[in-house]
Formats: sequence, structure tokens, C-alpha cells
Amino acid sequence: MVKSIAGQVFNIVDLEKEIEAEIRNSPPLRSVHSNDFAPPRLRSPTIAMPDYVEHREGATEIGKLSAEAVVREYEAAAKEIEQMGAELIERAKQCEAMTRDALAVTEEMKETAARYREEAKRVFLQIESCTLMAAEVRKTCSELKDKIATPGG
Repeated sequence: MVKSIAGQVFNIVDLEKEIEAEIRNSPPLRSVHSNDFAPPRLRSPTIAMPDYVEHREGATEIGKLSAEAVVREYEAAAKEIEQMGAELIERAKQCEAMTRDALAVTEEMKETAARYREEAKRVFLQIESCTLMAAEVRKTCSELKDKIATPGG
């Protein structure tokens, strides 16, 4: 159950020798670009690095990658903000159009209300004329009845 420490050390030494042999026999490494280690979303960025930033001389690859990632995120957010602004302007234009339409409809409603008032006035006068005429007819009929009913008068 207890393993010898010497046996473990021997195995580690053998392992190191195998790794060295493998490295010597493997083909030469291609040059590694910083993008090779970036997440896929940053390897082929949909947003190019903005022209308002530039890497400084002497910056490390990790620093460059980090700075690029951060500036791309900020740029993506800025583009979304601009897009929201454009959508807001479109909604404002729609509101302006609705306001113009509402004002036009309001004018039509005022004209319709004025026509209703004129019609109400006409009907009012006609009814009063009819009632006055009916009252006049009743009065005339009453007077005529009285003349007929009164002898010698």
C-alpha cells in the first residue's frame, strides 16, 4: 500500500525525458498571434477596433488584448446607444405625425359641432314656429267658436 518515493521520483524523471524528446521531435511551432488565445467572439470581431484608440509602444500582448476587448465592448455599447437614439427620433416623428392628424381631426370635430349647433337652432326655431302657429290656430278657432256660439254678436 505504501509506495516508494524513489519510484515516484524515477517516474517523474522519465516523464520529463519523454517530454524533452517529444519537443525535439515535433515540428517547429508557427508564430502565435495574440488573437489565437482570444475568445471566438473577439477573434473575428464584428466591431473593428475604433480609430480613436491606438496601442502604445511597449504595451504587453495581454495589455493590448485587454484594452482591445474593453474598447470593443464600449464601442458596441456606444453603437447601441446611437441606435436607440435613432429609434427615439423615429418614434418622435411618429408622435409628430399623430399630433398633426389629431389637430386635423379636432378641426373637423369643431366644424361638425358647429353644424350640429346650427341644426339645433333651426330645429328649435321650427318647433317654436309650429307651436306659435298651433297656438294661433287654437286662438283663432276659439274666437271663431265664440262668435258662432254667441247670437247676434
